[in-house]
Amino acid sequence: MSAPNGGFAIDARGLSKTFGPRTAVRDLSLTVKRGEIFGFLGPNGAGKSTSIKMLLGLVHPTGGQGSVLGAPLGAPSVRRDIGFLPEDFRFYDWLTATELLVLHGRLAGLTDAKARARAPEVLELVAMSPHAHRRLRGFSKGMLQRLGLAQALIHEPALIFLDEPTSGLDPMGRRMVRDVIRLQRDRGATVFLNSHLLSEIEITCDRVAFIKDGEIVASRDMADASAAGARHVSVRARNASAAMLGRIAPPATNPSLSGDEIRFDVPFEDAIADVVRALVEAGAQVVRVSPERTSLEDEFMRLVGEDHAL
Repeated sequence: MSAPNGGFAIDARGLSKTFGPRTAVRDLSLTVKRGEIFGFLGPNGAGKSTSIKMLLGLVHPTGGQGSVLGAPLGAPSVRRDIGFLPEDFRFYDWLTATELLVLHGRLAGLTDAKARARAPEVLELVAMSPHAHRRLRGFSKGMLQRLGLAQALIHEPALIFLDEPTSGLDPMGRRMVRDVIRLQRDRGATVFLNSHLLSEIEITCDRVAFIKDGEIVASRDMADASAAGARHVSVRARNASAAMLGRIAPPATNPSLSGDEIRFDVPFEDAIADVVRALVEAGAQVVRVSPERTSLEDEFMRLVGEDHAL
């Protein structure tokens, strides 16, 4: 693996890319720490694919600068330390699974002996050992997806880009991918993950960033309770009245009363205690407080708007 660069596997500053009159990415700035699983989220057309291609050195930026594994974008010196599973991949279907992995291992700089030794290891990792000597033309979409993941890992890269790695996989296959991704983090690798399945991102990633119209609009630490914590709260209270709603704002917003239940939003989790205290001082007898954690889907819809689709 390459030498550390301030703890960042990826460091992008103001990257932009235009194609004629069209701007695909306008001001991409992000950092990805070494050894983390990083989720990259945005609607279709937000610039995700172009951003990944710039970070990989497959597309030259129109503006801005960045580094990957401590080297400038596109530097040949770090390409052997990068693994990549594109969303739309095409493999030589006349090869067997083992032959394809050996080929990709050699392209990544492994000796023939090392590539042949690694092939059965990664086939086992993605549960494809029984198909080691079958030709790819007989593989299903899910089998090809597993093999694509294997080729991205055969050379044990320091940085792994996975674009829709669970596409075409059943629930067991998606669980396998999650396990494999966590194994890569455990060995010290960094994983840059793009997926339409927000539920997979939510339970897999350490940190995520949201991209909209070619710019990062927000990021979220998945382990940070205050950032990912309760925003919607329900309080059941005796003696609740509409007059109390005016006593809790701020910090509560959008307060409403239905029977003995008061519902409201808060900007951060610690504000819940302030709202409950205000209700008690106003004469409410609080019976139950039910915070609702904001899901990644809720956050996505809030940031990119209901008019966008993944």
